Amino acid sequence: MDLKKYYPKRDKWSHKGQFGYVLIVAGSQQYSGSPAFNGIAALRSGADLITIVGPKRSMNIAASFLPDIITYPLDGELKLKHVPKILNLAKNFDSLIIGCGLDRNKKTYQAIRKIIKSIDLPMVIDAEAIRAVAERKEIVKGKSAVITPHAEEFRILTGEKLKPEVKDRKEKVKKWAKKLNITILAKGYIDVISDGKRVALNKTGSFFMTKGGFGDTLSGICATFLARKIKPFEAARLAAFMNGRAGELACKKYGEGVLASDIFEFIPLVINQ
Repeated sequence: MDLKKYYPKRDKWSHKGQFGYVLIVAGSQQYSGSPAFNGIAALRSGADLITIVGPKRSMNIAASFLPDIITYPLDGELKLKHVPKILNLAKNFDSLIIGCGLDRNKKTYQAIRKIIKSIDLPMVIDAEAIRAVAERKEIVKGKSAVITPHAEEFRILTGEKLKPEVKDRKEKVKKWAKKLNITILAKGYIDVISDGKRVALNKTGSFFMTKGGFGDTLSGICATFLARKIKPFEAARLAAFMNGRAGELACKKYGEGVLASDIFEFIPLVINQ
């Protein structure tokens, strides 16, 4: 895939803000890696600035990864009381990632749904946000959104199981993308992307990419493309390719020992290729 048109030569007077601000709502007491994966992948794929909102412990850990990461710590797990502050913060951003590493409970799900319903930014809905949306699917209809489920999350969202056969996946992903009027990126050995009209397949990636975190990096890359005003279907297609290709390079170097965080050094190489 030729990425040149998505990374045109920059004007010498380019300035911060032209290439996307990404807001990330992620993390919990237990899962501190997810927000860092989201944020660093977004930065490495070209976003100018990212800010992560989440519980204090995970924000402190995320901030320690890189000084480039801006955090907005919450006093505990994400709840409805935090939503007004997040909505106000979102006014200064170009795209949103929500769901990675968040708590799996009723109160957090209520807050997730309120955020998704109230924010008009193009967004990536992943992990716990998929489970939250599954209970109230109408809130995503017509949103400028990419939902990124693996097979189990797709079953939770739709009630249908994805078979290993690509034909089955193409039919079901397209059907549900049309029903929900959004873009779905179903992750797997071959990724299937559809906006309900078109279907694209992505074959980059490696069987070593079973380590936790590779889905979070995918979301980060996708949010950067959305922040750059690229439409959801194209953003999902590009993100799947880039995440998979960078993952291939990382796996070639590290094999069984590969970590999701190894992908960061290879994202810029994929862009430059």
